[in-house]
Amino acid sequence: MQIRLYKEVSFDASHRLLHYRGKCHNLHGHRWKVEIWIIGKTDDQTNILVDYNEIKQAVYRYDHQIILNQDDPMVPRIEEFHPVITTPGDPTSELLAELIRDSIESAYAPSGRNILVETIRVWESPSCYAELTHEDR
Repeated sequence: MQIRLYKEVSFDASHRLLHYRGKCHNLHGHRWKVEIWIIGKTDDQTNILVDYNEIKQAVYRYDHQIILNQDDPMVPRIEEFHPVITTPGDPTSELLAELIRDSIESAYAPSGRNILVETIRVWESPSCYAELTHEDR
């Protein structure tokens, strides 16, 4: 059966925008919120589309982490004291939405099931978010 499901997950992490000129150029933290809508066909045996805990784990990878552009000169210095998650560009809410979407979809690709993140929103604050839909590819 074709189904649509929703999961909301929050995490705390710091980041900075290397190529941005403004206060977000400085290392700072957020309480991020991620909303995910997934569509697809449920598994014939379990009748489950996607395990909610697997969605949570894809997002929790960023929890209590420092997220920086892979080209940021701060990376090697901070890594002396704390692990750093690096991204292929500035870790904006827009980029994190893409990375989380891709992580969820690629986890199910080997199963041959067509799991599609229909919509994902990454909230950087209570008043702003980036949203990707499956049409944005």
